[in-house]
Amino acid sequence: MSEHYDLVVIGAGPAGEKGAAQAAYFGKRVCVIERAPKPGGAAVNTGTIPSKTLRETALYFSGIRQRGLYGVDLRVKHDITIADFMQRERSVVETEWDQIDENLKRHGIDAVQGTARFVNARTVEVERYGQPTRQISGDVILIATGSHPQRPTGFDVDGSVVVDSDSLLTVQRIPTRMIVIGGGVIGCEYACTFAALGVRVTIINNRSRLLAHLDTEVSEVLRQQMTARLGIAVHADAEVSGIAVHDDYADVTLNDGTRLAADCALFSAGRNGNTEGLGLDAIGVGTNARGYIKVDDRYRTGVGNVYAVGDVIGFPALASTSMEQARVAVCHAFDLKYKERVASLLPYGVWTIPEVATVGESEESLKLKEIPYEVGRASYRLNPRGLILGDVDGFVKILFHPDDQRVLGICIVGDSACELIHVGMTCMSFDGTLDYFIQSVFNYPSLADAYKYAAYDGLQALARRYARASGLPASGSYRAVTEA
Repeated sequence: MSEHYDLVVIGAGPAGEKGAAQAAYFGKRVCVIERAPKPGGAAVNTGTIPSKTLRETALYFSGIRQRGLYGVDLRVKHDITIADFMQRERSVVETEWDQIDENLKRHGIDAVQGTARFVNARTVEVERYGQPTRQISGDVILIATGSHPQRPTGFDVDGSVVVDSDSLLTVQRIPTRMIVIGGGVIGCEYACTFAALGVRVTIINNRSRLLAHLDTEVSEVLRQQMTARLGIAVHADAEVSGIAVHDDYADVTLNDGTRLAADCALFSAGRNGNTEGLGLDAIGVGTNARGYIKVDDRYRTGVGNVYAVGDVIGFPALASTSMEQARVAVCHAFDLKYKERVASLLPYGVWTIPEVATVGESEESLKLKEIPYEVGRASYRLNPRGLILGDVDGFVKILFHPDDQRVLGICIVGDSACELIHVGMTCMSFDGTLDYFIQSVFNYPSLADAYKYAAYDGLQALARRYARASGLPASGSYRAVTEA
């Protein structure tokens, strides 16, 4: 068969797979090149799917969801092994491999294993050990090679005592003590997972708060729950000045002289784009210092027929967004009048314990933009479903405009937050107001019902604001608010 295609995709992660399928759906001849033995990229093999599966495994083994409920106090089994911990993760990953392969075959997409390097803007050279080099060309080339953990300076990742988010999954035993270097998403998620299993976890964060990009209130509540519920110790505004490995433990020194010891030290301080070895310089495609490819608003590089999507272009580096970026890029490349832009509202989920999810504006962003807002909150503690689950610290927080009650942002902390966030996002997608939640009927008992009571709380807050501004009693009715 001819080695020329309408579209050549480099990388079979979420972005590469969906971009390829989008083009094939419209009748384009497509080839996907993947250097790893199995498809799925970091999302399936080392990142998203494994970490979330391990989290669920940890919750199951620890019984943390039921701890103290029903008169039962479950703890981690004393004889748990790394095989117990990884069995479910392996099953889920293998199922994902099969589903990706089936999707590519269903769309008639050719899959090639090997390492691709640009020969020119329309041709890549593919190398695979033990096989002759082959050249594959395409009218359009889509780069979806993902990212890898950033390497530390001053010490090495040995994959045993000092690990990153990739090599952590190959550790042969569950450590007694763990130090997590970095208070971002990956660091906090793994810190919670291992703490749930009874591991004594310490986070070293070079910023004043964890997950600094989140709403300040949400970040602080998460820190409180991580420390109180899971026993995680947090060192804020701290830098690691050195790590020494002695036999089977790491000796970590902070910039203030504090020394900490652990069986395992996880370095989790950012990621870099997988662009090394692609030969981008030869075709004039630019990258920044962290290896991220520069693209325009349709994900086109400086070379007209070459596009790049997903983690390899940097923020937001979410699998959900990466898939949409790929679909938009392919539609633009072939002038398909189907999907022109990625949605402006992007849900953001963090699978810590508890879960955290946000969409839209935060209090900080609204203040920065000088947009007036009001807040409505509802606690899981007052929600029957929350009480049944034992999650009494969770909450739903709605940010809305005081003039028209239009919803501006949603923050959720607690059980099922990463699912519940889509209810608020849907409302916002249609410029919805608090009235959507007030008028809607939610299952009882359900956590989603907290949206309604957060909206009621928001109306109460608005009534108090109106009363203060008008010099009226603070007990004004909702009707007074809406008529005002």
